[in-house]
Amino acid sequence: MNLIVHHWDTDGVTSAALLVKALALEDFTNMTAPIGEFSFDERIWGAVGRAKRLYVLDFNVPGEAEKVEVPTLFIDHHTQPRIRNPLVEQVNPSLGGEYYPSCSLVVSEHFGIWNAWSALGVVGDIGERAFELEKVRTLLEREGISRDEALRLVELVDSNYIAMEREAVEEAVRVLLNNDIKGLLEYEPWVKKAEAIREAIEEATSNPEERNGFAIVRFESPFNVISKVARKLVWEMKYRGAVVVNGNFHGNAQVYFRVSGEEAERTDMAELIERVRALGTNTGGKREVMGCVCEKGKTNDVLSIIEEYLR
Repeated sequence: MNLIVHHWDTDGVTSAALLVKALALEDFTNMTAPIGEFSFDERIWGAVGRAKRLYVLDFNVPGEAEKVEVPTLFIDHHTQPRIRNPLVEQVNPSLGGEYYPSCSLVVSEHFGIWNAWSALGVVGDIGERAFELEKVRTLLEREGISRDEALRLVELVDSNYIAMEREAVEEAVRVLLNNDIKGLLEYEPWVKKAEAIREAIEEATSNPEERNGFAIVRFESPFNVISKVARKLVWEMKYRGAVVVNGNFHGNAQVYFRVSGEEAERTDMAELIERVRALGTNTGGKREVMGCVCEKGKTNDVLSIIEEYLR
């Protein structure tokens, strides 16, 4: 059995679909971790034990990769250390200092497969800025997908993880593989979820606190909207960055820090990620983002570290 473990967002889902298509996999199982947690749970480890080959896509868990005992292809674009496990082939341009805006582009380049999924992964990760890339525009135009349609498709795919529906995230890979991409604009299960999520995001961003040009937002919601809230604050509302806290996310706290592309040049996000991780939190991220799930009691400790970067 070929096992694919992928991130829960559009970039992770499209990366998985690209890999399946590139390798013409028929015997495969795809899984995502518990949404918001950067680790393998018992369900995934059980599947790893039964797999003949493992693929890890867009999921920043090099520590888990060090423990696998099956041949593994680990493709990512996030900031991370080099994996030492000899069973793991690690494909990540960031190891050589190259910035790729999405894992979907890394997968496409690695296997030489390019389609709208490649572009949607970029749109999912960097939003409107994706349309500044000629490759993205070309891929979307080739399949007759407009800018607004691309943004809407990302919103629909992401509705599964935002609604905390792990099985729906996993099913989304097969939905992509088995349906015309533009037809998914009317895919009812996703459309209904997306509308409820839009309302939650609007409420969270309605009255942010501001500090040195950074937005500070606190809210409570069962929806995993924290990254969407931060993106809206930075990409649409044009804050230098955003610190977003969901104070009661299924019993834990979420803390998310996103900065603009310009601020990323001045922010050592890799250092910040390691400092927050050292608190015993479940933390990951990349050049412009740090995301953390922690016990509620550790929230202020995490925020104290982030505050040092709000200059």
